[in-house]
Amino acid sequence: MNFFAAQDQARRSSRRLVFAYIIATIAIVLGVTTLVGFAAMSYSEAGLGYNYTPLQFIRAQAPLLLITATITTLFILGSSLYKTSVLSAGGGQVASSMGGVLVPTDVQDPMRRRLRNVVEEMAIASGVPVPEIYVLEEEQGINAFAAGFSTSDAAIAVTRGTLELLDRDELQGVIAHEFSHILNGDMKLNIRLMGVLFGIMVLGLIGRMVVRGGFHSSIVSSRRSRGHPAIFVVGIGLVILGGIGVFFARAIKASVSRQREFLADASAVQFTRQSEGIANALKKIGGYSEGSKINATDPEEVSHMLFGSGASLSGMFATHPPLFERIQALDPAFKEGDFPRVDPRQRRVDSGDESSHSAFSGDLTTAFASGGVKVLADSIAESVGHPEQEHVAFAQSLRRSIPEDLYDAAHSSQLAFLLSIALVLDRSTKVVERQIVLLNEQLGSERTQIIRRYYELLAASNGEYRLPLLEISFPALKLRPAPELAYLVELTTRLIEVDGDIELYEFCFYRIMMSSLGQAIDPTGKREALKARRSELRSAAVDLLRIVADYGHDSDHERTAAFDAGIRRLGSWALDATFKSGREQTVTTLNRSLDILLGLNSKGQESLLRAVSATAAYDGKLSIAEAELIRAVCATLNYPLPPILVQR
Repeated sequence: MNFFAAQDQARRSSRRLVFAYIIATIAIVLGVTTLVGFAAMSYSEAGLGYNYTPLQFIRAQAPLLLITATITTLFILGSSLYKTSVLSAGGGQVASSMGGVLVPTDVQDPMRRRLRNVVEEMAIASGVPVPEIYVLEEEQGINAFAAGFSTSDAAIAVTRGTLELLDRDELQGVIAHEFSHILNGDMKLNIRLMGVLFGIMVLGLIGRMVVRGGFHSSIVSSRRSRGHPAIFVVGIGLVILGGIGVFFARAIKASVSRQREFLADASAVQFTRQSEGIANALKKIGGYSEGSKINATDPEEVSHMLFGSGASLSGMFATHPPLFERIQALDPAFKEGDFPRVDPRQRRVDSGDESSHSAFSGDLTTAFASGGVKVLADSIAESVGHPEQEHVAFAQSLRRSIPEDLYDAAHSSQLAFLLSIALVLDRSTKVVERQIVLLNEQLGSERTQIIRRYYELLAASNGEYRLPLLEISFPALKLRPAPELAYLVELTTRLIEVDGDIELYEFCFYRIMMSSLGQAIDPTGKREALKARRSELRSAAVDLLRIVADYGHDSDHERTAAFDAGIRRLGSWALDATFKSGREQTVTTLNRSLDILLGLNSKGQESLLRAVSATAAYDGKLSIAEAELIRAVCATLNYPLPPILVQR
């Protein structure tokens, strides 16, 4: 399943979730209304002497029943909205509520540094900002989860047991599994499940409390009135309704979750190109006395988002396939009696950070994007959301080769701010001195000198570290106060406009940064597409292809031919379009085109990306400028594009 199909499936699951939520809500509202009606009718017959038929009673008590149904509906909806608003702070809020402790960006502890390195490598390989990293310090079971509304507010959390009992390959398999949930849209669906199901389950929780009080009241009442059972029957009814709510919640979670766990396991194998890591992690869960147990919170509330079930749900309510089936899918020779004995006293405290399966033999200066190397046009679109072992290996090698000063700056909450500014300075050196003057005015000479030093280090790297450094520095940037991030946006905008002419690279980088920061500041906010008719969407797609063809090829003949190659991927409706060169309008046109193209559906977005890739790769070459433009398009449209390894 490719990225676009996975996104469509996630949307279908969301629609099924909404439908199931409506059905469950209607069932509970009808149940509560019936109970209230029964209590009122019993009271009227026993206490006031009225003798209604059910139909007469419904007519007589219609206002009461309507008010009951309305209040119950609002209560369920309000509970769901409340829970969703609590989770709106992003994945970090979920991790913190479960007792997670944020791993510092400059952590020195060997095990936590190993965890941070694995997560960073997977993020670089996936083409997404590095998520926040948490450790559930009080949890001894082997488990993990990813949470958040988008890749820019995601958090990955692992238990202390995972950190201490798994080796690097096993940890990498678990993290790869969680990244699959991030990339395939499962993470957003899971956090929505938490909010929606809370509204269904909370009524059952309150019902159990009322039942206990009602049971006591019924005993007192029976002593006085000798046999009036209405309150007790209402209490029993609330127990049943609570059970209905829990039933629906469990069934909805199970139906959404189980198959996606198999897919995530398979994706983890694709990422790492070896099944032993994740398979051995699952085997250790089976052979460990604590298994995947979660104690810090109600495991039933979060079971659908965990690596292991975290609870003892089984049968139709199980949110995960049976552990043995998951292992056999990865290791067909495994038998149920082969679970290893895991001794918690034998903690892994080694600081080794090498993986036996991730050697990368490519040249870093050409692996990202280098002119003259042949590429397959479709491989770019097909890799979106699906990094492979070569991407992970490249990311590991690249991370280790980043100059120490730049790498340390990316992990410092103070210096990441300055590094991000250095990343957008003019690479052509035409206006960099004017930018430095502006920085002196705004930040002072000391911080400006630091930025200049980072700029010089970046200039010597041929561009391969720029986007990965932005991805790595993202968690540190998010630690800065919101006013500082707003100032960063303003200052960056002034820097790229200092000469009145925004270079394409500067714009691409600016667009990626704004995309990530905007989603981090407002996780639930969705960038709205400019309202456009179908004709405007098509015009924007054609303009984008013109820009890619214009900047990626040397002669008018090549530009026209490249444009035509892309147009053929858009469909028959575009065949009449002609190439027009106009670099003076590039940034303005590109900015508006990308905003409009946010309105494309998944099928249209996939066609667009294949067309862009075909245009860029027409001449069998892919320049750094073309690669950065493609990644800017993907970042704007929320497509996680791995590093473009053009030696493929």
